Amino acid sequence: MEPITTDVAIIGAGPAGLFAVFECGMLKMTSVLIDTLGEVGGQCAALYPEKPIYDIPAHPGIEAAALVAQLEAQIAPFNAPRLLGRRVEKMSGTPGDFTVQTDKGDIVRAKAVIIAAGAGAFGPNRPPIAGLAAYEASGAVQYYVKKREALRGQRVVIAGGGDSAVDWALALKDVAASVHVVHRRAKFRAAPESAAQLDAAAAAGEVELVIPYQLHGLRGDNGALNAVEVADLDGAVRVIEADILLPFFGLAMELGPIADWGLALERHHLVVDPARMATSTAGVFAIGDIVTYPGKLKLILQGFAEAAVAAHGIYPIVHPDVALHFEYSTSKGVPVT
Repeated sequence: MEPITTDVAIIGAGPAGLFAVFECGMLKMTSVLIDTLGEVGGQCAALYPEKPIYDIPAHPGIEAAALVAQLEAQIAPFNAPRLLGRRVEKMSGTPGDFTVQTDKGDIVRAKAVIIAAGAGAFGPNRPPIAGLAAYEASGAVQYYVKKREALRGQRVVIAGGGDSAVDWALALKDVAASVHVVHRRAKFRAAPESAAQLDAAAAAGEVELVIPYQLHGLRGDNGALNAVEVADLDGAVRVIEADILLPFFGLAMELGPIADWGLALERHHLVVDPARMATSTAGVFAIGDIVTYPGKLKLILQGFAEAAVAAHGIYPIVHPDVALHFEYSTSKGVPVT
């Protein structure tokens, strides 16, 4: 493969990585996006595309997929190449001369690197149930809900006690034929307002809370689910008729090869200087959920701000002999690339 030459290699194509393309472009720096997923958007696209987000400025509420679509439209003028379905295996070099290599053999030569890899590689925490793989393969067990409408008329069992479990119970109660929520304790760990809405839905008979119970087994044939077995704390088993099981037990996170790149880490997060979003390796910057620093908040909007800070931190590396005269977008417009 011919190497791809760019100013900035951006590892991670979630919201923060996408906005980094825009901020780099506004400073007349080219970029390339690299992501392990087959589509841009990160967890917004992979985990909850139809889930509304309420803390994006100027959007009282916007679905995650719509936010990603808007970000794609915003960065379109900069024509950043996308290497999707690729995992970055190696990174080496110094400021002005980095080489990034993927598991598919792509080689990107860049003057600087932005790591916007969210929480790293992620996958679901699977319940320890016999025969689970067959039901996963058939779609009877799902860990992410891509389209709510796909579950219309289905008998749904949701397992878990966090925000995902509660949010999807509320979202599906008017779509599914039935919704049972299985949790091992009476108190849910979700946002108080959401938990209160779930209690109200249960009182109205819109959902059924199966507490305190935990998953025990699955019943069906050849991956077609007929029922979910749950057990209480004394081991007594109850059978719930079901077509779909949604286990929401969180994500297993790992940094993958990033952990071997010699970057300073703190509890599996990259340590950065928030004034520039610079990591411990010169020329390598990081933004979004993967970073830590005093006062860090894991919010998409903070990732957007970090993208702007990182772009300004990178500018002297890409344009060492050109002074940066900061201008607002209202006066400079979007550069033509």
